[in-house]
Amino acid sequence: MKTKIFKISMASIAVFALVLTGCSSDDNGGNGPTCSDGIQNGTETGVDCGGTCNACPVESTCDDGIQNGDEEGVDCGGSCPNACTASVNLTTLSPITEDLTLDASETYILDGAVSVENGAKLTIPAGTTITASAASGDETSTYIVIQKGASIDVLGTSSNPVVMTSDSEVPGDWGGLVILGDATTTKGTDASAEVGEFLYGGSNDTDNSGTINYLIINYAGAQINPESQYNGLTLYAVGSGTTISNIALLNGTDDGVEFFGGTVSASNFYLENNQDDAIDWTEGWNGTLTNAYVLHTEAGFSTAVEADGDNGNPSLVNLTVLSTQGGTALQFKKESGATITGLSISGYETILDFRDGGAVSNVQIEGADSDPNELYANLATVDVNSFSWATGQTVGTSTVLTGNVSSDLTLDASIAYELQGTLSVLSGTTLTIPAGTTITANVQAAGATSTYIVVQKGGMIDIQGTAANPVVMTSSGTTPGDWGGLVIAGDATTTKGTDATAEVGNIIYGGSNDTDDSGSIDYLIINYAGAQINSESQYNGLTLYAVGSETTISNVAILNGADDGVEFFGGTVSASNFYMENNQDDAIDWTEGWNGTLTNAYVLHTEAGFSTAVEADGDNNMPTLENLTCVSTQGGTALQFKKESGAAITGLSLDGYTTNVDFRDGGATTNVTVDNVTIDVNAAYDAAATVDVAIFDWATN
Repeated sequence: MKTKIFKISMASIAVFALVLTGCSSDDNGGNGPTCSDGIQNGTETGVDCGGTCNACPVESTCDDGIQNGDEEGVDCGGSCPNACTASVNLTTLSPITEDLTLDASETYILDGAVSVENGAKLTIPAGTTITASAASGDETSTYIVIQKGASIDVLGTSSNPVVMTSDSEVPGDWGGLVILGDATTTKGTDASAEVGEFLYGGSNDTDNSGTINYLIINYAGAQINPESQYNGLTLYAVGSGTTISNIALLNGTDDGVEFFGGTVSASNFYLENNQDDAIDWTEGWNGTLTNAYVLHTEAGFSTAVEADGDNGNPSLVNLTVLSTQGGTALQFKKESGATITGLSISGYETILDFRDGGAVSNVQIEGADSDPNELYANLATVDVNSFSWATGQTVGTSTVLTGNVSSDLTLDASIAYELQGTLSVLSGTTLTIPAGTTITANVQAAGATSTYIVVQKGGMIDIQGTAANPVVMTSSGTTPGDWGGLVIAGDATTTKGTDATAEVGNIIYGGSNDTDDSGSIDYLIINYAGAQINSESQYNGLTLYAVGSETTISNVAILNGADDGVEFFGGTVSASNFYMENNQDDAIDWTEGWNGTLTNAYVLHTEAGFSTAVEADGDNNMPTLENLTCVSTQGGTALQFKKESGAAITGLSLDGYTTNVDFRDGGATTNVTVDNVTIDVNAAYDAAATVDVAIFDWATN
């Protein structure tokens, strides 16, 4: 070590000597700049430039959003490859009294109001960008308004949308797009808008204000006063002849879109982080909004949907709303209402809020009166991938799973799935999970005990893993007890009877069909499950309630659970090739008269504090364990039988346990046989392993 320090010190001295030599060779002895010797010295800020020398040239960057060097504009002109295009100030063209078509190759700025007057049309071709550039205090007078009798054609495409944004990229920078129509509104004819005193409304419900397709509106929502604000897109009495589709409304300080009466319908709306309401209507709007996706990732917003005033009974078809910040999903004021189908709500603290005590029957959801106590936590009904044209992201690498699976669903192994809350496979439906699929429980989204997958009685699951590509269910927190694992409820017999209620999730299970089929599981890894409900109840890795014999379960690894690895609550299901490592309660547990067979099970305990390798409880229906190998490096108990429970065991191998056999409640030893002989509580049962741990390399490597 001393030699290394010496060498470094010598190198430093050598460098210092070179610096001294360079300084002493300066014509001015290092006291001033030379401006001509190819060396930066004196007051020079560059080589022979800057300071008291001529100014140093600034090089163009051409890509940093700053005009520098010989650039003639921001990152354009001079030595940059991109020629500058002179910007056009749209405000200077207002009022627009004749048809006007913009040019996508031009750069448009907006520093005030642009009004398209009655009888005129503004056409905006694909790829056009309009940038609001409002001086401080002028935000509320910077907007585009299509007056009653005028029209707008926004001709964007998915590859070249039209963009309306702001130069400073701050929410509330400008007033967005306002359209005034001649359709009916509860405010009557020629009502005066809350913004701009615009006139709107009439009796022509088929009024046509133009066409909008593939439009992004960003950073709108200028504040007029405490009661009035602009939105991203504001529609006053717009008629049904108007076509509006593929709209993205982002980062507004007020609503994303607001309908003031009218009959217009719209489709394919993406609304992200609008600070008041994402979707708002009042004054009796009675159109239809189809395929709307609302995302809230910033705190402090009002609602995903707010409705107010008289009930024009508009329709929402396929509405998916997602919040990572809690908040309120749907709010209905006064007697407002709607007919909603395809509703999916995730992450909101309040689902339905009837602010003024309006009738719940005013809101029809999936053909029934709305229920403020219902979660409506269905699978997303709108694919966020369809808005990648607006988000600019590679969307679709992660998909949220939550809510009810009410029709057959097949997952995609190329997608990383995130479990947020409960995913419930309803009776009559099948959830298919192909080989290589990974589902990760988000332990913050809904809480550990509310995050699990359940196959309800009458439902089915088909897990199609392979040794090379198993299906994996895990957690983002990678901590035992993070989530509730996989729960399957069947219709087979249990000592609890028919339609018993599970200790977790109020799940209904049990019947008289011992050949009930809940599906098939092959090559499945379950990790970090076992969420604690209370001191008496916990989830397991795999929980089987009255599952029937026609269900096929094989090649399952259950790792690092805070409770049991697998627990059988009655039923007749058999299973094979189970690997259970470091489950903190019992590796294998059964009760309520399970009488199936478990073949080739390997239990490993390398962490202290677990309960047992096998725990049996309740009535004895004499299930079978064929080839059971249990290994502990921490002592503990291997086999525990409570009450009069028992089993027929063949191929038993125990290694490393302090207690091999424990009849906890003094049950008869004859209830348990090992290799067809009554179990001996004093025997070691230390035969060589009967299950080769190498057959689980697919799960452990």
